[in-house]
Amino acid sequence: MTEKEKMLAGELYDANYNEELFKERQEAKEICYEFNNLKPSDLKNREKLLKKLFGRTGEKIYIEPNFWCDYGYNISVGENFYMNHNCTILDAAKVEFGDNCFISPNCGFYTSGHPVDYKLRNKGYEYAKTIKIGNNVWIGGNVIVLPGVTIGDNVTIGAGSVVTKDIPSNVVAYGNPCKVIREI
Repeated sequence: MTEKEKMLAGELYDANYNEELFKERQEAKEICYEFNNLKPSDLKNREKLLKKLFGRTGEKIYIEPNFWCDYGYNISVGENFYMNHNCTILDAAKVEFGDNCFISPNCGFYTSGHPVDYKLRNKGYEYAKTIKIGNNVWIGGNVIVLPGVTIGDNVTIGAGSVVTKDIPSNVVAYGNPCKVIREI
């Protein structure tokens, strides 16, 4: 099994010294760099670069620069997607956004994690777990979503939250760690 196959399967893999994964990250960074340096008025090329970078997109998507990701091809966004400035998606595993998602500034979606065992961590091993965001989700500013988390439909995540566990549909949730505050 290659390191990329291990990565996509959610197993421990070596991302640091693998030529294939390094090359793919560099290609994504080049596209992000180009995207982040376009004129704000150059909407056509901004959209074109996002559609080239992402695995799947809806027709109506809008992302404000600066935006960064690891690979791009593991990112899927639905229709009517908006992401504000300074967001990062570490997409060693799939990151799936449904329709009508609104992401506030300075958010991070991190599929990647590292072993607690320092011996494995020091060898450069990491793992990646899928993140799924449902339909009609609003994520407040400075929110971090950690590996393996699913956020249901019709959810509001309050600003500054660290989402460490799944959040069910039809709720308002916030905090560190993020927890359900009330149903909608």
